[in-house]
Amino acid sequence: MNFPDSSCFAARRELVCGSFLGHTCRERIKHLKILVAITGASGSLYAQRLLDNLDPAAHEIHVVLSNYAQQVIATELPDGLKFPADVKPHGLKSMNLPFASGSNPPDAMVVIPCTMGTLGRIAHGYSEDVLLRAADVVLKEKRKLILVPREMPLSLVHVKNFELLLLAGATLIPANPSFYSGAKTITDLVDTVVARVLDHLGIANKLAPRWAEERE
Repeated sequence: MNFPDSSCFAARRELVCGSFLGHTCRERIKHLKILVAITGASGSLYAQRLLDNLDPAAHEIHVVLSNYAQQVIATELPDGLKFPADVKPHGLKSMNLPFASGSNPPDAMVVIPCTMGTLGRIAHGYSEDVLLRAADVVLKEKRKLILVPREMPLSLVHVKNFELLLLAGATLIPANPSFYSGAKTITDLVDTVVARVLDHLGIANKLAPRWAEERE
C-alpha cells in the first residue's frame, strides 16, 4: 500500500526550479507563502527564533496564535513576541483569511511549538478555528505541514496521533535540541531545532553547524 509522501513540497519546489520553466531555485524560494501557527505549548522562543529567521521581504509570512499561546508567551518572553516588519498577524476565529480555503492555501505551515491538543485535533480533522482549518487545508492540498511538538513523556494516544499525521503527509520535528553544536546559550540550543524547520521549508540557513561539518 502506498501512503502519501511528505516530500511533495520538495518535489514541487524541484519542478519549479527546472530550467525549462525559465526560473531559478532562488526565484521560487523568494515567493513562499508561509503560515506560522503558535500554540500554548512551552517553547515560545522556538516561534520567536523562527520569525527572526524568516525574511518578510523574501516571503509572504502570516502568523496566527491559539487562545492560550498569549499566556505562555507572557510567561516565557517578558518582552512579548516580536513580529518582524510586514509579517501579517491574524485573529483566531475569522475564516475570511487567505489560508482558510483550498483555493488559496499556503505553500507551507509550521505549528511551533505545537501542543498535543492541537496535534490531536489536526490529526482527526477537527477544524473549530482558523489555525486548525488551515492545517486541514494544508494536508488536503498536499502542501507542507510541519509540526514541532514539545511534550514528555508520550502516551499511546500521542504516538497514534503522530502515526495518523505521518500517514497524512505531515512532517514532525519534535523540539529536541542537538548538543554537538557546542551551544553556549539557550538561544543557541533553540536554533538547532529552528535550523531543521528552515531546512524542511527549503530555506537556506546557517543557524547551527552541520554534523561533521568542516570548520573554516
